[in-house]
Amino acid sequence: MPSVFSLIVAGQIPGRFAYADDRCVVFSTIEPISPGHMLVVPRQEIAAFVDAPDDLLGHLMVVAKRIGSAQQAGFPGTRAVLMVAGFDVPHLHLHVFSLADQAGMSFAHAKPADPVSLDAGCRTVRQSLVDLGFGDFVPPDLSRLQ
Repeated sequence: MPSVFSLIVAGQIPGRFAYADDRCVVFSTIEPISPGHMLVVPRQEIAAFVDAPDDLLGHLMVVAKRIGSAQQAGFPGTRAVLMVAGFDVPHLHLHVFSLADQAGMSFAHAKPADPVSLDAGCRTVRQSLVDLGFGDFVPPDLSRLQ
């Protein structure tokens, strides 16, 4: 049975996409720790990061770095944070979000967000990616990959 993330990538469940390439996609989480909290998800369904081929894991880290840079640019005064947990969805994903200090670095701070806030955070990351020169990887539509 496909994971919820595979269904999002396939367009069967809505998503807010900031980045896409042939190996992974980046979309907003519905329970962000901070505005613009993104998930870097491989297109290939892999249960855990320790199961990923090294080259794919390296690619995901490069993409996470791009997303973190975009978050720092779009949300001034913050620092990019990267977390790998994977307890809720058995599909490898990297959490990338920005914080002003370490105190907020906990999933206890993750709360469901309203659609307007999710859209705004994703649009900020998308625009920052364009500004940083990664516009070729920003899907033309926030809610669709193609």
